[in-house]
Amino acid sequence: MTPKLIAVGLLVPPISLLLAALLGAFIARRGGRIGRGLLWFGLAGLFVLALPVSGAALMVALERDLPTPTPPEQPPKAIVILGGDVVRGGGDSAVVDVGPISLERLRIGAALARRTGLPILVSGGSLREHEASVAEVMADSLAQDFQIPARWVEPGSRDTWENAQNSAAILRGQGIRSVYVVTQAWHMRRAIMAFAAAGIAATAAYPRLDRLQRPLASNFVPDVLGWQGSYVALHEWIGCAWYALR
Repeated sequence: MTPKLIAVGLLVPPISLLLAALLGAFIARRGGRIGRGLLWFGLAGLFVLALPVSGAALMVALERDLPTPTPPEQPPKAIVILGGDVVRGGGDSAVVDVGPISLERLRIGAALARRTGLPILVSGGSLREHEASVAEVMADSLAQDFQIPARWVEPGSRDTWENAQNSAAILRGQGIRSVYVVTQAWHMRRAIMAFAAAGIAATAAYPRLDRLQRPLASNFVPDVLGWQGSYVALHEWIGCAWYALR
């Protein structure tokens, strides 16, 4: 894991809230009022973000008003599928295959390619040193599982910003400045911002939108999946803010 990924994992809630609570407990032992406040802030934040309804609300807000219509003056000329996750097998071969997020993106991208006849670019670098890139793994799955070859493979990007920059360099060489971008709805806002900064018009294509949780008692009971949803949504919101500053 790279230092950047470690830093992100520690700084994005809920881990950062746990660290704040621990720091607050340490200061509070020495009689500090600030320590007690930090402790309760961290614990309260952990509780709220563990509620399934909290993560769902953050997700829905993130996915609202995405620019899905195709620009009539500049219709997409290609499909860009952004790399997601991979799964690894055991043994000496260390087999790497597409994970569920990547597979969902490939399914949508393949269906879109069949409907439009547009070529596909897959983008995503290696998640570990000396391992096949996500783009290469996705290209193999696209050909074997969906019988659609990827026209271009971009294997060097380490994050969404580089997905856009590196893909744009390939696309501009082909005279393409408008594309469909395939990724999860919760990731789409940041992806569109990155492609806009790279000079590429992006039309959103995603598997599904999240929805607000029903007002059931179980959705107000903290669980680990609540933390997971909150983490993903907050990671995206922070990423969007950073891209806006860039």
